[in-house]
Amino acid sequence: MLLLYALAVYAAAGVVVAVAFVLFGVTRVQPLSVSVGARIVLLPGAFALWPYVMARWLASRGPR
Repeated sequence: MLLLYALAVYAAAGVVVAVAFVLFGVTRVQPLSVSVGARIVLLPGAFALWPYVMARWLASRGPR
């Protein structure tokens, strides 16, 4: 049961990060303009690989 809860937490975090990334973060990581179709294509990958996406997104902010 613990594994199922862990998977649910991972999936919930993935949905939140993926939607936020597609709406706001993709233009920070990708300097070129990103179309709506490209954002739709990026959504499943951002969902599945959300820890990597989050790390890249935070790294793109640069040093403070």
